[in-house]
This record gives sequence, C-alpha cells and structure tokens, in this order.
Amino acid sequence: MPKILLIEDDISFCKLLEKFLVKKSYDVTIAFSAAEARLAIKKESFDLILTDLRLPDSDGIGLMTEIKASYPEVPVILMTGYSDVNTAVKAIKNGAADYISKPFNPDEVLLVITNALKTSEIEEVPVKEKKSVKKQTNTENEFVKGISVASKKLLDHIHLVSPTDMSVLIIGESGTGKEIIAKSIHQQSLRKNNNFIAVDCGAIPKELAASEFFGHLKGSFTGAINDKMGYFEAANGGTLFLDEIGNLSYENQIQLLRALQERKIKPVGSNKEINVDIRIITATNEDLREAVKNGDFREDLYHRINEFSIQSPSLKDRDEDLMVFADYFLEKANEQLNKDIIGFSPEVVAIFQNYNWPGNLRELQNCVKRATLLSQGDFIESEVLPAEFFQIQKQQTTNGNFSLSENEKEAIIHALSKAQNNKSEAAKLLKITRKTLYNKLKQYNID
Repeated sequence: MPKILLIEDDISFCKLLEKFLVKKSYDVTIAFSAAEARLAIKKESFDLILTDLRLPDSDGIGLMTEIKASYPEVPVILMTGYSDVNTAVKAIKNGAADYISKPFNPDEVLLVITNALKTSEIEEVPVKEKKSVKKQTNTENEFVKGISVASKKLLDHIHLVSPTDMSVLIIGESGTGKEIIAKSIHQQSLRKNNNFIAVDCGAIPKELAASEFFGHLKGSFTGAINDKMGYFEAANGGTLFLDEIGNLSYENQIQLLRALQERKIKPVGSNKEINVDIRIITATNEDLREAVKNGDFREDLYHRINEFSIQSPSLKDRDEDLMVFADYFLEKANEQLNKDIIGFSPEVVAIFQNYNWPGNLRELQNCVKRATLLSQGDFIESEVLPAEFFQIQKQQTTNGNFSLSENEKEAIIHALSKAQNNKSEAAKLLKITRKTLYNKLKQYNID
C-alpha cells in the first residue's frame, strides 16, 4: 500500500482528501503545516508527497526544494489554485513531479498520483510531456460535476429521478447542456443498455413529424421510397429525448400525447400498431406554463411530460463552476486538435470571470476550442480571445458588485467593510475562497 504524506492547512478539505485517498487504498499521513510535515518525514518514509502551494509557515516550493535535497527519489505533487498555475509550472521545472489544480477532479487526482508513483524511479521528463500524461481523460461521459450550489442541486435531482421511469422536463436557457443532462439520466437508469435517441423538435417540419416519430411504409406518401423506422420504435426499451418540445405544432402535440398515453404507435400508411416501452425526457428554453395559458401548448401533454422537472442552470448562476468547465473543455480541445495547452493565464481567468456568457456552456466550449487552436505557447493568453470579450464594460464594485477586477484592492476593502470585517463573509461576497482572500490581504498589505 503506497504511503502518501498530505500537507494542507485547510483542515476540512485535508480530511476530505484524506478520506478519498484512503478509500482508494492509499496509506495517508496528514500535516497541517510545513513544521508538522518535517516531523512526519523524520519519523517515517513516504512513497509520495502531496503539498499545497501556500502554507501558513512556508510556501510549497520552498518545502519541496528542502525535501528534494534530502529525499531526491520521492515524487512531490503540488496542489494549486488557478492563479498560481504559472508558479506550479516553474516548480515542475525545478523537480516537482506534477501539479493538480483546485477544485479537483477525483479521476485526475488518481491519475496524477498513479503516474507520479510509476515514474518516480524514471529520469525526469520535460514539463510538456508530463502534462500530456495528465491530460489523458475520458471525455465519453460529458457530464461535468460542478462545485456550485446550483450544480449540486442539479446532481441531486439527477440521482433522484434517474432510477425511476418518470417523465422528466428539463428547463433552461439555450446552451446550458440540457441534452447532456438527459443523457446522464439515461446512463444512470435501468434502461442504460438500450438506445438513447435525441430529437430536435424545432428541426422537424410539421408535415413530416408523424413520419419522423412513428415511421412510415414505403409508398405511403410521395417521397416514401423505403420503409422507415420512427424515433419511438428506435428508442423502444430505452429513452427518447425531445429537445425544444415547445416548437411542436398543436396537431403534432395531439399525436405525441396519444402515443404517450397508449404506449402504442402506428407507422404512416400502416394498419398495424406497435407496442413501445420508452421513457420520455423533454427539454425547453421557454416557459411552457405560459404557452399553456396562451393556448399554444396542450395542458394534458404538459402534465404528461412533466412528472418531474429539472432546472438546467445558466453559467452566470454557477460562477464557481466556470473554470471547472473551462478546464474540461480545454482537455477536450487538446485531444481533438492534438494540442498540449497547459491552462489559462491569470488575465484570461479574470476576463472569463467578468464576462456574462449569454451563450452559456456552448459559448464557453466554442471559445476555449478556438483559443486552443490559436494558442502557440503553453497557456491561453488574452490575444486569442474573440473581440466581444473586450467590448464589455466591466462593472465596477459600485452597485454591490464585488467581483474581483482591475480595482482588486478597492473591491476587497469594500467587501470587508460590507461584511463588517468578517473574512468568511467578505470571501463569499468576492466569490473567492477564504484562503485566497488571506493571500490577497497579504499581497495588498490590508490589515
């Protein structure tokens, strides 16, 4: 069982990580400071050391240099926030085995530790090669677990409804990943080994909807040159996902309702009914209750598809997830474009955090992919971002907006005053961790 020394001064986070590593069959010793770590190293030997970059009595790089001088064969992995990524890369050049960005992806933590233990006896390899090892992630299941309150609520609802056969209505703005939510529900359901069929209702002409949904027989109408299986039959035993269901005509809504009520379909031109066993998941970016009130959407169909509703949060409602998603999309773009970009420059992180993201996750993914293609160095810099990012007038800290921007020092003072010097509250207002706030207070000499 490999022995790991974990050095981290955030006690609750440290305990959480310890629990996770023990569960994964590692023997873990924890230290909350550099002093405690030095004592632990004297007492016993470790196969790997995992240290935070910023400690109350030392910085991770200084401690790593100290450890490496006495135990050059022990791999050291640094844990770092996004703003410190440049420092972490320098540390790798100075002998660190790798680094992990916070907030963590559990699979990534395990991959980095496994690789460090495997290569601990091998000669050091250049930083780019190391990072490519780290970036080998499985992007087949596209659902990314965020860390925001909105994401946790979304995840709870998915876990709750997935094993049931209830019809689910996913409500959210365009680009928020409604189809990915639907796919995740299917993958965690008892139907996961059968088909997941996704249909964009907005792209089906109303005259062809019956044929698309229920299929048709050859010769049943002009242009029907072959028999065709419809979406309902293709999804038999599995899940049928109807995106933008509000776009269906009233006549098509009646046809859909009948099929859902009877669980039987009749292909166009056929007299034979086919029994279907499907679960329906639908999605909309409009208010269907309003459409029901206005007579544009059938109330009986609305209740049939809405046994359980899930809100797909917009990107502006899940601030803390922004860089989690950006990192995920960067990994994906690296794979697709055969690139090896390590991360985002602090300036780009700040620009991303100040931008409104009207196109939500889809816009973020497109932006990251384009920037990855255009980037020449190790990091995505501001010059490869689209022009719209620089046309937005950044809101200042007046009007109660506490986002960190160019006037960072004033924002911190303003937030502390508003929170009556309660640092935890001020950190919440600034949307940063308490630890980051303490580092900023030190940086700006704020008492």
